[in-house]
Amino acid sequence: MTQPKFERARSAEAKRIRETAILAAAARLATERGVRAVTLTDIAAAVGMHKSAMLRYFETREEIFLRLAGSGWQQWSREARDRLDRPAEEGTDDPEDRFAAAAAALARTLVARPLFCDLLAHTPLNLERGVSFEAVRAFKALAAAEADAVAAALCAALPLTPGQGRDAVATATAMAGALWQMAAPGTALRRFYEDTPELAHAVVDVEPRLTGILTALLRGCAAPAGV
Repeated sequence: MTQPKFERARSAEAKRIRETAILAAAARLATERGVRAVTLTDIAAAVGMHKSAMLRYFETREEIFLRLAGSGWQQWSREARDRLDRPAEEGTDDPEDRFAAAAAALARTLVARPLFCDLLAHTPLNLERGVSFEAVRAFKALAAAEADAVAAALCAALPLTPGQGRDAVATATAMAGALWQMAAPGTALRRFYEDTPELAHAVVDVEPRLTGILTALLRGCAAPAGV
């Protein structure tokens, strides 16, 4: 396949367009191969430039993926809040089962974003450690604002304190990242698990597992003390 020809951006708008193309290429490659497997060289080749030229747009590979993680937070937050406003669509009209409905809303919207789930695990392990403190500051502020927005929607739907809402969102995103890595979707490791009977316990179905964990957490948070 012929690679696109790179031309150096000469204006702020041209630079923005080039950054968008780089982010789109990184997202596509990471969705296909997993974040761990995508190198800066891979991304550069996908947009038709030399790896050294990438430094004009992003300081490191990690910065590219941290930017994608920030976009992931924004996109997930919008859909999660929308789903929490419409709990009946999560499979129950029973007000007593609103905890399960809220848990399903969080889990379903996370699992619908494979790249975001992958990035959630890589963010604290290596992405934040491979960028400037200013890049970390910007990402943390964005992620915290989106997490707080989801927590507020959760508190509006359930009898939770603000602290409990924030803890629930933190648990949901942390577990989504961890379970996604354990599930190893689309990899030879996953196929090995599925083809080896004695390793059946290693085959993780992320959405129902995450929904169950979050349902128990939300019910426990709302239970009266001593119950």
